[in-house]
Amino acid sequence: MTKDSELTGIVYIYASFNNTIAQLTDLAGNTIGRISGGQITKHSRLKANPTIAMFIAKKLAEYAKDYGINSLYVRIKGQTNSTGAGPGANSIVKTLSKEGFKVISISEITKVPRGGPKKKGGRRGRRV
Repeated sequence: MTKDSELTGIVYIYASFNNTIAQLTDLAGNTIGRISGGQITKHSRLKANPTIAMFIAKKLAEYAKDYGINSLYVRIKGQTNSTGAGPGANSIVKTLSKEGFKVISISEITKVPRGGPKKKGGRRGRRV
């Protein structure tokens, strides 16, 4: 492998308000490493902390450097029913860029419900 070759990976970040999980894959989707806030700290109240997310990103950077990856696509997913990604998502992206990785793109892949299930009450609605 030459020094000029650029290997690209994808980082999937699931950042809720209770935990932060990050997964590193190659472009084919093969998992290289996965780490969560619970593997970093044992205090349950700190799992969604930006400081813990920084340590998650440093661990992911070790996995990526072992594999030879130097540029990343980032996909951020939050909780579906809440206001988007939790507090750890931006911290992971910032730390990965400080570690020397080239961030190609950042995408928000949180699913948004449109319409929802059918309301009860029948065709003419609820009659009071």
